[in-house]
Amino acid sequence: MKTLYILSMALMAFASCKKDITAQQTKVAGGTTAADGDRPKTANATVQFSGYTWTVKNTGTNTQGPGPNYWNQQNVWVDGNGWLHLKMAKNTTTNRWECAEVQSTTNFGYGTYQWQVDGAVDQLDKNVVLGFFNYNGVDGQHEMDIEFAKWGVATNAPLNYTVYPPTAGGSTFHQAYNFNLSGGTYTTHRFKRTSSSVVFKAMGGFYDNDTNLFQTATCASPYAVSTLSMPIYMNLWLFQGNAPTNNANVEVVIHSFKFTPL
Repeated sequence: MKTLYILSMALMAFASCKKDITAQQTKVAGGTTAADGDRPKTANATVQFSGYTWTVKNTGTNTQGPGPNYWNQQNVWVDGNGWLHLKMAKNTTTNRWECAEVQSTTNFGYGTYQWQVDGAVDQLDKNVVLGFFNYNGVDGQHEMDIEFAKWGVATNAPLNYTVYPPTAGGSTFHQAYNFNLSGGTYTTHRFKRTSSSVVFKAMGGFYDNDTNLFQTATCASPYAVSTLSMPIYMNLWLFQGNAPTNNANVEVVIHSFKFTPL
């Protein structure tokens, strides 16, 4: 039964992750929200964050996956502290929910990927998805995901680790876990990718080591790991394009992204 559950969740994650303003405000980021003056006044093609250049997704009046959703560049900005803000919000002019995504212009291979995040990621609405992942543009292949998502089912575990195979038809690794942030909204999330494994870890607080480790998972043989160097994506979006059931905007603040090559 557990195997069937994991398989069904993996298939759901695969279907949902095809890479194919203001309602009630929920301050998911605990601590600091940038003032309006920190936001871009016009749509920016790129932002600079943690020493890298990131392309910001914008689809105008069209929708695009994942979701599909509307994507607005104004929902992405870097504040005066150098922190990256991702916002999912209802545009009161168009009455559309608009999402946020950035893609690195740099490709990354084997090494350790780490994000330090300010946000109540254990409390996201069942239709909201926050993702950090490697991806080369081919659905269902060459991808390693950390996703906070319940995939539209309120009782689903919200922390998802997924590794897609390097070839079509290969086996997909997926595990989902429940967790509660009792010590504040600062968390560190990382995965170490090698030729033979991907090791995921989650810590309470901001740490470069395993202090306050609350979850770990390892993807290894018989699962295969991609050999490709790929961009990093960070996004905040709506599962199947469905509005949040609480009708609340969501904002998450990423204090840092760090890559340490092998």
